[in-house]
Amino acid sequence: MAPKADQFLGESQSMLPASSPHRFPIKIAPGDIDFMGHVNNAVYLTWVQAAVIDYWRSVAPQDAVAQHLWVALKHEITFLKPTFLGDTVFAEVIAEKAQGARTFFKTMIMRGEVLVTEVQSIWCCLDAATRRPARLAKDVLTRFLPE
Repeated sequence: MAPKADQFLGESQSMLPASSPHRFPIKIAPGDIDFMGHVNNAVYLTWVQAAVIDYWRSVAPQDAVAQHLWVALKHEITFLKPTFLGDTVFAEVIAEKAQGARTFFKTMIMRGEVLVTEVQSIWCCLDAATRRPARLAKDVLTRFLPE
């Protein structure tokens, strides 16, 4: 399953408080199912990438989206329950803090009210032109990490 977005989020120098969750609907496709009959573990990371990027695009101004890319530096994933074709699932993304060009996210994959997978991830914001790490302007950062 290909990600639905291709740009990511950035950060500031200060540690800022966690944001409100961003809800991202997920459609489980037949190709997501592995030989054991449930969603393949690797698919969850594709979902996380799409959810974080969707979050960025939903809160950032158009010019900031055009000027920045995101790359994942680290994912720590905890699988709690399997998901299956036909399940209705969504991701809840929370930007927990930002430090320099890094932003720390928590993504919870939910089936209704049931937490099925939790992912802690660190992303690096890049300048789209230079592909070098970049900090976001404070006014952009506060859109997903309110003070």
